[in-house]
Amino acid sequence: MAFLTTISSNENFFLQKGLGNGFPLPPKTSYSHHLNIICMKIQPSHVAKSSVSQPLQYQEVASKPLNFVFPDFHFDEYMKTEAKMVNKALDEAVPLQNPIIIHEAMRYSLLAGGKRVRPVLCLASCEIVGGEESMAIPMACAVEMIHTMTLIHDDLPCMDNDDLRRGKPTNHKVFGEETAILAGDALLSLAFEHVAAKTPTNVSPERVVRAISELGSAVGSQGLVAGQIMDIASEGKQVSLEELEYIHVHKTSKLLEASVVCGAILGGGLVIEVERLRNYARCIGLLFQVVDDILDVTKSSEELGKTAGKDLESDKATYPKLLGLDKAKEFARELVAKAMEELSYFDASKAAPLYHLANYIANRQN
Repeated sequence: MAFLTTISSNENFFLQKGLGNGFPLPPKTSYSHHLNIICMKIQPSHVAKSSVSQPLQYQEVASKPLNFVFPDFHFDEYMKTEAKMVNKALDEAVPLQNPIIIHEAMRYSLLAGGKRVRPVLCLASCEIVGGEESMAIPMACAVEMIHTMTLIHDDLPCMDNDDLRRGKPTNHKVFGEETAILAGDALLSLAFEHVAAKTPTNVSPERVVRAISELGSAVGSQGLVAGQIMDIASEGKQVSLEELEYIHVHKTSKLLEASVVCGAILGGGLVIEVERLRNYARCIGLLFQVVDDILDVTKSSEELGKTAGKDLESDKATYPKLLGLDKAKEFARELVAKAMEELSYFDASKAAPLYHLANYIANRQN
């Protein structure tokens, strides 16, 4: 990990100031073996079976050195620019049309703000393998539509029963439960239609189909839904670290993973590139949930923009609950380091957005 020491000292990266509130980066810890297991569990994607993928000798990539320097990169400006582009594309993708009420409900949650981490990950992954952003914008919109669907449904009284999301009343509080359910359903189906209909013609149909298959797999009964149902079943029960990992890898990490992998597929990524990015995404996806668990017990509702302490109140399994707060933070730092290791095999200038996104996820405050 020597390449990380070359980052300029005026940046507030986790490696210099730790994961939030000054926690230093530890040496190798007992979580290293656990992280290796996480990566070993990653299944080969549909990409690996494709006949259109160009051959690549593993050693051509694996032999690249770890000590390279990231160029100057203005992350805040990058995020604002990308989010603005994504918001415009989402606004155009879901116009206000008849039936008015359902489209109002869809737009209410879809355009409510948010960090747009998943779409930006999708676009950055497309570019890191040599693609153009335009190739992945429909997919970036699709993953945000699906993410919004999960938020609408998670907030329902039959699920997490939340009244606040992104600092605003939740969808069912504004439009009623019936409309909220249908708005989520409509966003889910529109996501796949949007990729199929709007992906530009310079992306091969085979790559579009592979990306759609990847996205569908991430959301279904072996993906996000699997994590959600196990999360519900675990409430009030003793859960092992392995079971907790299963919940979070599926409930949270799978969609983040799909965002990255689909972007790489559409951008023309080679098999080894897609799989390295899958490893990176698996780590930051789990990191996102670990940090979410930490924030839930360390921040107020006003700071989070949603109800704080919900996991504790419902007796849900979380990393702080299972490991303790300090060890949960330690595990988060290990996940960041593992994600960075996967990025070290790519061109530094193209890897910069994904590097900073991982750091952003690690240090986010809401």
